[in-house]
Amino acid sequence: MKLTASLLSTRVTILARLDVQESVYGTDTVTWIPLATVWAEVQDVLPTRAERLAGSIIIANRPCRVRMRWRSDITGTMRLQIDGRTLQIIAGPAELGRRDGIELVAEDLTTEGQEP
Repeated sequence: MKLTASLLSTRVTILARLDVQESVYGTDTVTWIPLATVWAEVQDVLPTRAERLAGSIIIANRPCRVRMRWRSDITGTMRLQIDGRTLQIIAGPAELGRRDGIELVAEDLTTEGQEP
């Protein structure tokens, strides 16, 4: 699959996790720093009827498919910022073609179900 410039119409900032040890108490603090800002194709993922019945996709989380040019430094632990939204990567990165690009599935960041 060839990613053409006309498809890459949305600016996406890739955020990498940085663990910093606090100087006073020695506790770890997590911050997110920009790794890169790239052009990408962003498409909302619409669930099929079977997926809605199985409950595997929750529409309120607004999952989306993000395709960008090939990068070797993207991992599933990173986050994305798109048009003021912060998203967590839930699938990928998957290689498109012969390193023509990568595809990720991301959804709105939520702390639901996590410990405080």
